[in-house]
This record gives sequence, C-alpha cells and structure tokens, in this order.
Amino acid sequence: MTTVNTADSDSPPVAALLERAEERRLAGDYLAGGELAQQAADLAAAIGDAAGEAAALRSVANQLMRLGRQEEAIAACRRAAMMLEGLDDPAGLCDVLTVQAMPLMDLGMHDEALGVLATAREIAQRLGDRELLYWVHNRTGVVHGSMGDRELSTACLMQALGMADGMNAEARFCILNNVSDNAVYEVTRLRGRGDTEAADRVLTGALGHVVEALTLAREARHPFREALSLDNHGMLLALAGDLDGAFRLIEESRRIAVEAGYRSLESAALQHQARVRLMRGDHAEAIEGLLLALDRAHRAGEKPMAMEIFRELSEAHERIGDFMAALAYYRDFHDLERELHNEVAAARARMAAHHFELDNVRLEAENARLEAELHRARSAELAADNLLWQRQATEDALTGLPNRRSADDRLPKMAADGPVWVALADVDHFKRVNDRYGHPVGDEVLRRIARILLDGIEPADLVARFGGEEFLLAVHGSGAEDARAQCELLRAAVAAYPWGSIEPGLSVTISIGLAEAAGPDALAGALNRADQRLYDAKRQGRNRVHGD
Repeated sequence: MTTVNTADSDSPPVAALLERAEERRLAGDYLAGGELAQQAADLAAAIGDAAGEAAALRSVANQLMRLGRQEEAIAACRRAAMMLEGLDDPAGLCDVLTVQAMPLMDLGMHDEALGVLATAREIAQRLGDRELLYWVHNRTGVVHGSMGDRELSTACLMQALGMADGMNAEARFCILNNVSDNAVYEVTRLRGRGDTEAADRVLTGALGHVVEALTLAREARHPFREALSLDNHGMLLALAGDLDGAFRLIEESRRIAVEAGYRSLESAALQHQARVRLMRGDHAEAIEGLLLALDRAHRAGEKPMAMEIFRELSEAHERIGDFMAALAYYRDFHDLERELHNEVAAARARMAAHHFELDNVRLEAENARLEAELHRARSAELAADNLLWQRQATEDALTGLPNRRSADDRLPKMAADGPVWVALADVDHFKRVNDRYGHPVGDEVLRRIARILLDGIEPADLVARFGGEEFLLAVHGSGAEDARAQCELLRAAVAAYPWGSIEPGLSVTISIGLAEAAGPDALAGALNRADQRLYDAKRQGRNRVHGD
C-alpha cells in the first residue's frame, strides 16, 4: 500500500488511518471507525493511491452499514469495486462484493444482493480461495434467511460453518452467530410442520454455537457482538422452555445496546422480550413491550422491524379478543409494507443513477488513457521525420479515421488491384441525436460508429469519414453477396451496440448504399450509385443495406 511522508504534515498516512479505523471497528465504535476510514479514503484519493482508497472505502462501507447508512455503504462498495477492477485485484473485488451484499439486503434489494454474491462466488471458485468462499456461503445464507427461505439459508450457513475451522475469531464468531440467529426461525418452522425431532436437534446444536459465539464476543471485548449473541442466546433459551433465563439474557443485550448507542439492537431486544412475555401468556405486558419496541424502531429508522412489530401487535390483540385493534395494526402492517416496496423502488433508482455516474467515471478514465496514448504516439511521429503533420493532413480529427482526402488517394490504388465494392454509410436521424442529447453525445456516437466499422473490416480494406455523419467503406470482395453480407454485419453491429451506456434511451442505426467499381475509371460512377442506393435505403425505412 502506498503511504506518504508526514514529516512536513499533520495528516497521518493512509495505512495508519486504516489501522485506527479497524481498531475502532473491532471495539464496536462504528461511528468513529467510519470517520477514520473516510479520512483514509480522502487522503488516498488525494495522493493517487488507488489500492489504499479501495481498502479505505471497503472499511467505510463495513462500518456505515452497521449505522443504518445502507445507501452510502453501497456507494462506497461500488466505487471500491471499480478501483479493484482497474487494479486487476480479483480477490479484493470478491471481498468487497460480499460486503456490498449486506446493505443491499438491509434495503430489501434481495435480488441485487444475491447477484453480487453470485459474482463473488464465481471469483472465489476461480481463485480456489477457501476463505473467500467461506464469506460467500455465509452471507448467501444470511440473505436467503432474510428472504424467508430458512431451509436454503441453513444449508448455506452450515456449509460455511464447515469451512470456518482455522479462521480468525471474527470469522468464527460471524458464522456461529448467524447459524444461531437462523436456528431461532428454523426451530419454529420445523415445529410448525410437526418435525419435533429435527427441531430439537437444531436447537441443541444452536445452543452450543451461541455459547461459543458469546465467549468469542466477550474475549474480543466487542459490545456489538456481545449484544447480538446474548439476544440470540435468549431467544434460543425461550424455545427450549427457559423463559426466565431467556428474559435475563435479552435484558442484558438491551442494556449493552442502550449504553453503546446501538439503536437497532435495542429495538430488537425489546421486541424479543415481548415475544418471551407472549410465551408466558402475559399479553398486556407483551403489548406494552411491543409498543416500546415500535417506538425505538421508528426512532432508529428500522422500518422492516417496525413492520414485523405491527404484525406481532395485530396477533397479540387478536389473542386477547380485541379484534378492532388487531385489524388496525394489521392495516398498519400492510401500509408500511407498501411504503417499503416504494422505498426499495426509489433506492433502486438512486443506485442505478450512481452506477451510471461510475460508468461515466470509467469512460472518462478510459478516454483519458486513450488520449494520453494518442498524444504519446503523435509525439513519437513528430520526432520521426515529422510524420505527425502527414497524419493530420490525412486523418479525421474526431474519429481518428482516414479523412476524405486520404480516401481519394487510396481508392484508385485499391481499384487498380482488382474489383472494389464501395459503400456509403449514413447515421439515421443524426440531427435528432444532436438536438435531443447534445453535440458532445453526437460526437461520441460518431467515434463509436467509427470504431465498430473499423473493427469489422480487414486490414487491407478502407473505412473513412466522408463528411458529417457519413462514412465511406471500400472492401475487396469476391462478389456482390460477400460485399452485401459484410455490410449487413456492420449495420447489425451498430444497431446492437449498447448505446444506452452513453445516454439512457439512446439508440442508433445506419443505412448503407453499396456499388461495385471494376477499376479506377469506374470509381466515380460507383460512388454515385452507392450514394443513390443510400438514399433508396433511407426512403424505404432506414437501418438497411441497398446495393447494385
């Protein structure tokens, strides 16, 4: 990792800031850790340390998502991923993708979360990296659990658990805690379908896992993890029938959450205490606890949790025969469910806009790289017997293709070697592109078309910019069918290009007129016929090839 000399500066180097950020994260102080990680990212960006910036952005995301700032965490992951792709660091990219899946899940964007995890799995499998595969399976299980598929969640989590031997304490805690949390729902599911033997097996195993997780959390002196594992332990004890022990453990979890400012964990603890009261049959106290949990969930911005509490309030009032209140809370549940669906759609739109911005950054970086290469090439040509001036005289400045002057010089030489098929290609409705999207986009369209045409011909053939939005092609063909087929391929390649990557909604096609020149003296006539065939193609609907 690149660092800077701080002898003349009060700013610590990137590595030192990241180390401090990690210390705060491991202490459960995600606010301070996130601020330090952001400072590291800003410093790395200022000194051009891409690897350091990517590592810092990963740390930013890993801490912000625990503070409920999910969209910021996703944005940090996407920027880190873009940098790691540029650095050709697949392991780092896989790691960031597994982090990104968690805030996507928390926003309710489960399909997107599973999508990035699928990409991460492909990378991890290609690298044969056991640790990366562990995190992929672990977090895939968590996402499936969030979607309500407890059976698939259990399968993924148990696969990750089997890979956790020899890993560090944090990784070990993570899978033990996730397996324990999932077991709370899995035991309920199994009992609901009458499979008490399987439920008891899962419960016994989970109690062992949660005790180990709690021990690891306390050894690490990590209050967030301790509160999580205490809460899970309490819910598992409740399922085992020890309601008093369950309540004590969940109360301890709530106390830690309040002292450390973990608002979402406080809400969860209050909700789970209410569940234990319901198991006791203390409906009035349970409802009071659920209302307090609902207040804390609203304050923490935990809408999915609030929705779940509304459902539980409806069920609790139904048990005591207060059907009007039960119906009211049931309606609140569905109203919030609709609101969350709308928020997920809005979040998807914001994420798409951010992704588009990152694509523009990539495009600008690539253009800058290409421009730098072109500058170096031109400088070399200038040094080599003034070849740059000759190139400028024969090359179109916008597209880099030969210009009309160059084409007029090369065409007779090509025709002297044998029959040549000449084609004129024109961009359909190009004025509309300029009017709707602006001339810079129009210029980019011409550049992209130039590249498509150039990639689709043989080195001995010719493509040139003939003027405006018109291009000239000259190919050595064995006959009319070959020449027409080649033009059709070029036309189809332009139509199929992902123009929306330049501007959403943009689509571009070309029309082509084709004619044969049997020799140098036939060139003028062939060009006139090609021009006429081009106009025929335009009149008959555009996006087509017309030839002799």
